[in-house]
Amino acid sequence: MKGALGLIETIGLTAAAAALDEALDTAEVTFVGSEKIIGAGKCVSVTVHLAGDVAAVQAAVEAGREAAERVGTVLAAQVIPRPHEDVDKLVERFQKQKPVAKKAPKKESSKDEANKEA
Repeated sequence: MKGALGLIETIGLTAAAAALDEALDTAEVTFVGSEKIIGAGKCVSVTVHLAGDVAAVQAAVEAGREAAERVGTVLAAQVIPRPHEDVDKLVERFQKQKPVAKKAPKKESSKDEANKEA
């Protein structure tokens, strides 16, 4: 990666969405992906990942952090300028992730249960 990687970790999705919206509005950066971790401080943390040139990522992360703090809690905000080329592997992992919708187990109706017992 020739530019920078920016990370903003928040408690909950609302603060993460506010951070991402403000970061993307502030500078020419790319939303690389996000990660949800259950159990950060007994809560759900959401980290947004941004990429771009160093100055743009610094401005975006700072603006995103401030926006997230107005509506929630920020655990961390970090800019890694000119990260090692192996960090690209991490970025690629986030770009390939697709949300998986989990379906609730199908409830059996009383009719289905009666057929099983028969």
